[in-house]
Amino acid sequence: MKRVLLALSGGVDSSVAAYLLIKQGYKVVAIFMKNFENKNFNECSWERDSRDAMMVAEKLNIPFNIVDLSKDYEKKIVKYIFNEYKKGKTPNPDVLCNQNIKFDSFMNIAKEWGFDYIATGHYCRKEKLLIGKKVFYNILAGLDRDKDQSYFLCRLSQEQIRGSLFPIGDMKKNEVRKIARQVGLITSEKKDSQGI
Repeated sequence: MKRVLLALSGGVDSSVAAYLLIKQGYKVVAIFMKNFENKNFNECSWERDSRDAMMVAEKLNIPFNIVDLSKDYEKKIVKYIFNEYKKGKTPNPDVLCNQNIKFDSFMNIAKEWGFDYIATGHYCRKEKLLIGKKVFYNILAGLDRDKDQSYFLCRLSQEQIRGSLFPIGDMKKNEVRKIARQVGLITSEKKDSQGI
């Protein structure tokens, strides 16, 4: 049985991703990543989100962990984007977070712990191509064009894509919410989050 370390954010998308992976026969372990804490932004409450994630993990009967990646996030994302803003540039924090935190720091944890894959609740799909004798991977747009997040993964390496699963990429948001309601997940009606 393949083992998957799932980034469980406390939102409906990653919650349903966890459920789908279990249904597909994977051994799933959930991790909540504490990336950013700022008391000035009430809507950015990692405590509330981690509590929701823990309740989803409990409902799905999967192990749950919290990792604090806030120092990495501060160094690799926050400081960088504010320095760039001062120069009149506008880097996208979500692109940087995916490249340097979710698919780097988080993926390294998965490797250290012996997992086969990481998984997220991104609305995108993965395509495997055989060109000659070489295998290549592409990130494709999610089926739900209104929720597509493929752009945010544009800087992932071949290794990062190969080691990742995107269980909800072939679904529309309303289908995801419907599954969450049917399963009885606390996150079924939770509003979509926005990052920094």
